[in-house]
Parts: sequence; structure tokens; C-alpha cells
Amino acid sequence: MPGVHPRHLLRTLRTALAARTREAVQASLEAFNRIHLPNAAVLPVAGAVVGLYSGLAAGLFANLIGLVSGVVLTPARLLEVLRPGSRTAKTLWEAFAEADWHPEYAIIGVPVAGAALALARLIKPGGARDEVKRRMRVLALLVLGALGLYYPLVALTALNVVFALTHALAELVPMLPWWTVLLAPPLGGLVVGHILRNHPETHGHGVPEVVMAVKREERGLPARRGLLKLIASAVTIGTGGSAGREGPIVYGGAAFASGVGRTLGFTRKELSVLLACGAGAGISASFNAPIAGAMFAMEIILREFELRVFSPIILASVTATLVGRGVLGPHAVLQRTTYRLVNGFEVLNYVVLGLLCGLLAFAFARLLHQLERIFHGHARGRVSAWLGRQTLGTRAAIGGVGVALMVFAHPAVWGSGTDFVNLATAGKLGLGALLVGCVLKLVATALTIGSGGSGGTFFPSMLIGALAGGAFGTLVHELLPFTTAPSGAYAMVGTAGVVAGFTRGPVTGLMMLYELSGNYAIILPLMVTCTISSALCHSLVERRAPRRLSDEELLATMPVSTLMVPVSPLPPDIRVRPLVDMLLAAEDGVLPVQDCQGRVVGIVQLEHLREVWREATARPELMATDVARRVPVLSAVEDLGSALRKMNLEDVDALPVLDTRGPEPVHGLLTRAAIRRRLFAEHTRLHDEGREPVAPTEVSQ
Repeated sequence: MPGVHPRHLLRTLRTALAARTREAVQASLEAFNRIHLPNAAVLPVAGAVVGLYSGLAAGLFANLIGLVSGVVLTPARLLEVLRPGSRTAKTLWEAFAEADWHPEYAIIGVPVAGAALALARLIKPGGARDEVKRRMRVLALLVLGALGLYYPLVALTALNVVFALTHALAELVPMLPWWTVLLAPPLGGLVVGHILRNHPETHGHGVPEVVMAVKREERGLPARRGLLKLIASAVTIGTGGSAGREGPIVYGGAAFASGVGRTLGFTRKELSVLLACGAGAGISASFNAPIAGAMFAMEIILREFELRVFSPIILASVTATLVGRGVLGPHAVLQRTTYRLVNGFEVLNYVVLGLLCGLLAFAFARLLHQLERIFHGHARGRVSAWLGRQTLGTRAAIGGVGVALMVFAHPAVWGSGTDFVNLATAGKLGLGALLVGCVLKLVATALTIGSGGSGGTFFPSMLIGALAGGAFGTLVHELLPFTTAPSGAYAMVGTAGVVAGFTRGPVTGLMMLYELSGNYAIILPLMVTCTISSALCHSLVERRAPRRLSDEELLATMPVSTLMVPVSPLPPDIRVRPLVDMLLAAEDGVLPVQDCQGRVVGIVQLEHLREVWREATARPELMATDVARRVPVLSAVEDLGSALRKMNLEDVDALPVLDTRGPEPVHGLLTRAAIRRRLFAEHTRLHDEGREPVAPTEVSQ
């Protein structure tokens, strides 16, 4: 333009460009603030985060077991490492260099978490967006926390390798001094009893507690219990107790998932899915088997295969396996051995093996159940009564003495027995060693856990199946050497067979072994044996177990009036501030509200009132009807099962009740806590009668 100075023109263009940029940024922010983060999108992300911590828990647990085992088995080795000029200590940097540090985890994780934190700051506060901001911050901080724990844990694993705390127990245990074998398991029992003396809720195998928490749709498991479970189980296994590490990892992963779900404000149904994510992720990380872990979560924990649960469970298993491989190494638990179906008629042998595995699984469950009753004083006889009066530590120590005596007969009794599964599947154990080891491992595991020790039953079931299958395969191969596979093939299939029978999870059993072995040729025998074993054990348990009502059937027999608490409904014109005082004084923090016509229209709950407290402070004229939650009113004659389903549908912890059976209508309140107390009382009665199921194969009933 003539007469316009170039500098002035440039300044004008810059001003216009800056204005347009501000407008574009403002429009983008406004569009971004209209984005919502629904629960369906959060649950898969939360599952992936839970998988990260389950993998970390598996690595920490393995290192704790290695540390305790090193102190018990090779204390001289530890002292030699600490000596100045130690040759072993000089290999520390080499171990650090060979560790799987995976820097790409930090390269990806830190920017993603940082971007989530930045987006949380950009979201305009107010209304539902506050929940979006909070969930994004929580998930981002959890990712950063996982990265902060991963690299120190990798370093700890390198130290574990340098200190030689991972042992070949098949070779080391027979060389131990007799006094070490005799004293270690009882001392471990005493320590475990001291750790868990004030926390009886952490007793058990790990898996049944998670199944029951999911089944009853409870508010989850406290994370602190998971940590105690891991520590106690590490002591039990490291000191020679016959138990597995999968149950505690399942419990620990589910406990952490419970904490995450409660922090994110998930509903009970979503929390159940997240518990299954933590449990399946623990299996995935422990076995380096993501598919089997996902199947375990859906078949054993949730007992359902629905599309809505696939994405969070799969993501949890994948992230847990990635972290577990970095911490525990990329190698599978079982050594890869190639076997195949030699002849079509050999399927009949695997049918017989399935029957054998089903009987062993049933015997294992029954013995475990019976020993728990004896040691807790619930069985007949003076011995059980005397044991019931002892402390947990004393009972666990007595069980440890029995386990120690069995170690002298067969070293497979010591610890989880991973080495002996590999020896059996490789066909390196004789018939006598297989038979004796199978019987003693079954008894020792039931004794360890039944007396009060802490640990899982998953891997001991695998070892029992491997030894039994190996013994069966040895006999079959001796009779028909040219038309049958070697004994290792039957040991491999038996490994999955007992697991499938004990957990009543045929898909979990066959997928576990198929993934660990990497051998597709063994899939047909696996399918036959696992299916028959699971069906047989299920049939035996159902036939011998006393018929008892499920929670749903029990609630269906009880009317609402049995648990209804008479409560006068609040008038509609009461102000919010005095309403808070009335809710604080109420036993359950909830009261019904009626409208101007005297009809009950909803409830006011202290927990829900927190959401509107800021608005109520600014507007003191708000009344009870303004903040009440509109919910259906229960009839006093309908059953508790129907009432609980309505609570779940409305996602509330209480519902108003109207009883019109008398001359005057009576208003009342039914709470979820009252229903839970009634069920707990029934379960306590069954437990006192010795009818409460305790084994994983029974707990789902």
C-alpha cells in the first residue's frame, strides 16, 4: 500500500495474527472442555495401570522370596559377598549392565503422563468436568509412580542375581544340614503367625477371598492387606513352606486394584471388573503368560465372558507381562519341551489321566478343607480342640514341623517346587520319586496352608499334576513303548489337569500349559484331560458338599420387613444446614425425604450431600427436596434379593420402605449394610458348622 511504512504493516500483521491465534486457542479450549471422559473409557486405562503395579508386585514378591531363601539356605554366600575384595561383588556392574532396563518405558510413559496432567489443568472446572480432571490426574500420577518403582526394582533383581539368591532347589535342598531343614519351616510359621496375628482377614489362599469379594460385589479389598499377604507368603515359601506364590500375587493385585477403583469412584460392578484385572495381571506376570492370566480373570474370578470386560482385563495382562518380563526376565516358568500325540488311540490314556487328575484335585481340596478345620478347632476330638486354643504362630509352626519331616523324604516338598515340574516334564525322575513326591507334596501343601501358613495353591497343584502325570506316563510307556509318548508328555498334561480340576477352570488350565510349553501338538490331550478333570472334580464336590442356599437364594426367601428400620421421613422444607446435622446423627448417614403431599420421593445421603455442599454454602435457601436423590420406594413384602438389585441399579446404599400391611402406613429404611450383616451372620453360622467352603474349587458355589 502506498504511504504505509513496512514496519507499521508488519506490526499490524503481527497484531492480527496474535488475535487470530488467541481466538483459535480459545475455541480449541472451549471445544476441549466439552469432551467428557465416561466410565467405559476410564476402565480400560485403569486396568492397564493396575497391570503395571501387579507386574511390580510380582517382581517384588519374587525378590522377597529370594532374599528369605538366601538367608535360610546360603547365609555364608551373603557374608562372602559383603567381604571386601569379594569376587562376586565385582560382578555387580555386569549384572546391572545385563539387566532389562527398558528405557523405552520411561520415554513413552513420562510424556504420556505429563500430557495427561497438562490436559487436566486445561479442563475448565465445574460440574462433571471436575471428575474428569481428578481421574486424569490420578491415573497420570499412578503411571509416574509405577515408573519410579520399576527401575529400582530392576536394580534389586540384579542384586538378587549377584547375591545368588535364586537357587536350584532340586540340587541344594538335599545338601542342606539336617538342622536347617528341621528348623526353617517351623520358624517361618512362627514369623508368619506374628505378622498376621492381628489380621485374620488375610488368612487363606488368596484366590477364594478375591472370588468372594467379586461375587458379593463388596467395596473391594484394602491395599494394606495385599502387602501383608505378600510379606507373609514370602516368609512361608522362603523358609521351606509348601505353597505357591500365585495366590498372594492374585490377592495383592486385586487389593491394589480395589484401592484404585475406590479412588476413581467406580461403581461396584466396575470395581469387580477391576479386581479381576488385578488378579489376572498377577497370574500373567508370575507365569509370563498373558493369555492364561486373562482367561483366569474371566473364568475363575468373574465367571463370565462378556465383551465389556475384555479390554480392561487384556490390557492389564499385557502391561503386567511387560513389567514382569523386565523385572523377572523373559523366560517362561517351565522349560520348553516338545512332545506330540503319537497315536490316535493314545487319547484314551489322556482320558484316564483326566480322571486321575480330577480325583487328585478333589482329594487335595478335601484334605486342605479338613486340615483347616482341625487346626482352627472346628473338628471333633481333643487334638482339634487343643489346636484351636493355640495362637496362629504356634499352629503354623506345628504344621512347619510336619512339612520339615516330609522334606527329608523328598525335596519337592520344599517351597513351590518349580524345578521338579521341569524335571518331571523332561522325564528325568524315576517312578518312585514321582509317586512319593506327588503324595507328599499334596499333604505338605494342605498342611502348610491349613495350619496357618500363607501362600497359594496354584503352583503346588501344577507340581502335583506333573508328578502324578509323570508316574502315569511312566507306567503307560513301559506297557506300550511304541504307541505312547514318553512320561514327560503325560507330566506336562497332568500339570494342567490338576489345576483345571482344582479351580474348576478347564480353559485356564489348558491355556496356561499351552502358553508355557509353546507346543501346539499337545493341545488335544490338554483339552481332553482338563475337561474331564474339571468335570469330575466338580461332580464330586457337588455330590459331597451339603446343599446350602446361595446368597441370591437366601435373600429371595426373606422379605424386606425383616431388615427394615422404621424411620420418619424428612419434611420437604427442611434447610440443608440442619439437614447435615440430622444426617450426621443418623445411624447410616441416610434418611428418606417426602414431598408436599406426604409421599416419600427419595433419600438424602451424607455421601451424596458432599457433592452439593459448595453450592449449598452459596445458596442457604436450598431444601431437602432440592438435594434428594429420586429413588424407588420398596414394599415391605418384596424380597431382599429384589431390593438389592434395585440398589445396584440405582447405585445407592439405601432405599426407603413403605409398609402398608397395618392400619397405619409405616415408613422405614433398608440399607445395604444391613443386608451385608445378615449374609455375614449366615456365613459365620455355616463356618462354625464346618460347612463354609474354603478351597478355590468350592468357593464359587
